[in-house]
Amino acid sequence: MIDLNHLEKYTENNRIEAKKALGGLPHSIWETYSAFANSLGGIILLGVEEFRDKTLHTVDLPDPEALVREFWDAVNNPHKASVNLLTNKHIRVERVNGDRIIVIEVPRAQRYHKPVYVDGNPFLGTYRRTGEGDYHCTEEEVRAMYRDAGVRTQDMAVLEGMDSTVFCAESIRSYRERMKVSRPNHVWERLGDADFLMKLGATGTGEDGKVHPTAAGLLMFGYAQEILREYPNYVLDYREESDDGERFVSSSGDWSGNVFDFYFHVCGRLQLDMNIPFETDGCSRADDTPVQKAIREALANCLVNADYYGRNGLVIVRQRDSITMSNPGDFRVGLEDARSGGMSDPRNGILMKMFNLIDIGERAGSGIPSILYVWKQQGWSKPTITQSFDPNRIMLTLPLTKRADDKAPVKRADKKVPIKTAARKDMIIAYLTDHVHATVTELCELLDLQPTSVRTIIREMTAEGIVVAQGSSRTRTYKLKA
Repeated sequence: MIDLNHLEKYTENNRIEAKKALGGLPHSIWETYSAFANSLGGIILLGVEEFRDKTLHTVDLPDPEALVREFWDAVNNPHKASVNLLTNKHIRVERVNGDRIIVIEVPRAQRYHKPVYVDGNPFLGTYRRTGEGDYHCTEEEVRAMYRDAGVRTQDMAVLEGMDSTVFCAESIRSYRERMKVSRPNHVWERLGDADFLMKLGATGTGEDGKVHPTAAGLLMFGYAQEILREYPNYVLDYREESDDGERFVSSSGDWSGNVFDFYFHVCGRLQLDMNIPFETDGCSRADDTPVQKAIREALANCLVNADYYGRNGLVIVRQRDSITMSNPGDFRVGLEDARSGGMSDPRNGILMKMFNLIDIGERAGSGIPSILYVWKQQGWSKPTITQSFDPNRIMLTLPLTKRADDKAPVKRADKKVPIKTAARKDMIIAYLTDHVHATVTELCELLDLQPTSVRTIIREMTAEGIVVAQGSSRTRTYKLKA
């Protein structure tokens, strides 16, 4: 990943941390270990000094092997690090410019290992990494990591302080009607509402032996004022950015405010005035087009993966040339795994099951790849997915405009093979790691693309906080965010 023989070309960034370490193993290494593990992973260089001009230069460690032993002893001590994510392949001693240094590669932690914290206290010793360096996580961020670490999804919880009066009867009736259409003659069809909700997972038996709503049932069928009792930050907000555009908010008081009713109202609004043929009564599945299915999939993904305890609520914005869906929470799988598909790890698994029973949403992690495929087939600009921290948030932007030529192939073994944008971004990251900065012309040669296509990818990577631009338009170069 790093050209160690040309360290002077590098600066510290959101994936690289340098520490001189001539006085021994620095205490701050543990903050960086936690920060990389809880963010995107990264490389710690011991025996490397950052000069005033921000360039990196080696110093000779007098006894690197002793430092490595000290590090292994500490990282395997649960009083120092909550979990050891490393194996022998992640730590090595290298000789660079005649100096001996230590390279420690810290992988991104899986959700069930998070929070990765140090010094025995998750609320005092949990860190994350941004372009500005390591920062101490708030109590809110730490609790969000613990919620995501559980084997049981968040929405399985039985809410013993509530009873069936929190439910909107009309929402339940509407759901059951839709399920009759999707699952005719289903064995649950003859059940009364109380038994049906129990089978669905909308209610459960508490430790007191009584039946109470589950978190999933409350979100799906509850009244907004009741949902706020469990989720104080709960907000569902749909807005259209036009002079006469609609605003549809869970707190308005003129509708239930629950996830089920929000989904069907917003789904219908999102498909209005789109330049595709369709017939619909709300979100019925008659005469579906691929775009309609993709929009439904995106909206369902947004709703079932939101952390409803998180700040700022769930926001859907319909503009003339784009749809943006933003929800609290971070990815429970890696961002690239989400793009490539095949891994399904929903934050609210019972909500997903409820949607699946009325033929909404995809299983096995195929949702995002399907959306990307449909947009490509339509000739629209590629959707962008970004993740931010403090507060945790995921944003999906679906452009409704024609893309620049993004089909340019790259030559491999005398054959032209299309490369996905995600892979091209990986190529750019690797190139900027080796060369520090690059022009659009250099990236065009690297990717075998036209300048318009390269600029589109660079804009996405800038929005995602991966790269930054330097210089005026004529001399502009790009580098990894420092």
